Amino acid sequence: MSSEREAAKAAFLKAHGFGDVRRQPLGGDASTRSYERLHREGGQSFIFMDQPPALESVVCPPNATDAERLALGYNAAARLAAGSVAAFVATADYLRQRGLSAPRIHAYDVAQGLAVLEDLGDGLYATLIAEGQDERPLYEAAVDLQVVLHAETPPDVLTVDEVRWPLLTYDALALKHATDTFLEWWPQFAGIPAFTPEAVAEWDALWAPVWVRGEAGASVFTHRDYHAQNLLWLPERKGVARVGLLDFQDALRAHPAWDLTHLLQDARRDVSAVLEAAMLDRYLTARPSVDQGAFIADYRALAASNAARILGRVFARQALLGRRQYEAFMPRTWRYLERNLTDPALADLKAWFDRYVPAEARR
Repeated sequence: MSSEREAAKAAFLKAHGFGDVRRQPLGGDASTRSYERLHREGGQSFIFMDQPPALESVVCPPNATDAERLALGYNAAARLAAGSVAAFVATADYLRQRGLSAPRIHAYDVAQGLAVLEDLGDGLYATLIAEGQDERPLYEAAVDLQVVLHAETPPDVLTVDEVRWPLLTYDALALKHATDTFLEWWPQFAGIPAFTPEAVAEWDALWAPVWVRGEAGASVFTHRDYHAQNLLWLPERKGVARVGLLDFQDALRAHPAWDLTHLLQDARRDVSAVLEAAMLDRYLTARPSVDQGAFIADYRALAASNAARILGRVFARQALLGRRQYEAFMPRTWRYLERNLTDPALADLKAWFDRYVPAEARR
């Protein structure tokens, strides 16, 4: 970190009444963000988020054309928030207004990419389950939270104070651009030939109806990265407020199946087919107006698209950049993808993978 950035952080903390805290760096992820836990005398703690704006590409202007989005880069094409503090604080307020446990924002500076947040603790779903806690009540609460969010149509713009952040649609271009990263990164990682133009054309034709259905069904607020590493268990709270929410700044308006695909086909931990089926049944029972057959078909198709995205953009790309720890998650993600491709409606996509990505190239 540059001395200029550290000076800006220290000045921000001092200006907002946190100049005397003890600062404890926290582990990061593959993003450009970093976090610290701030400790005050007496035991109170906070989370300090640092997202240098210059480290990310441009976000998607609300009215940008497809060509303009592609020209601006991955964040604009895929409609990612680029770690924007504006997106984080506006989305946190939207969630908190609904009684949900997003962190309270104690101070922020959008231009500098800095914020001090409520500390929701260390009780990540993934950690607690690994330590032996019963996973089912946690997943039930996470599914119930989805039901609450899906009961209303979200606004086009999220606002808090002077901050306005558009809640864009997870459209066909964003879905395609993300899924297509499998074509770019998997051959490089697996050591297989680049896909031929014929294979790519077939890929596009097979996935296009899935992406169209994803956009057509985009009707609810979607966290977008809703899995056990981004959910905290807060047992002292009530109902769905027991689910603490993190890393939601990339939220969009999307298909109601989208967050469930992340939760129930978690790339970082095994979710059994039995638990997956039980939680889908719980969700659909709570929403009797939803066409169950159509929903499950969309869920399987979008989950397959998401698995291809994760294998390409997230895991293969990161492994090629030297972050080899992501290789441990690849076999699980392939199992999820293969589980989805057993749906007869996806038989042609299964045949594509069988033809162009042989078993020895799936690792």
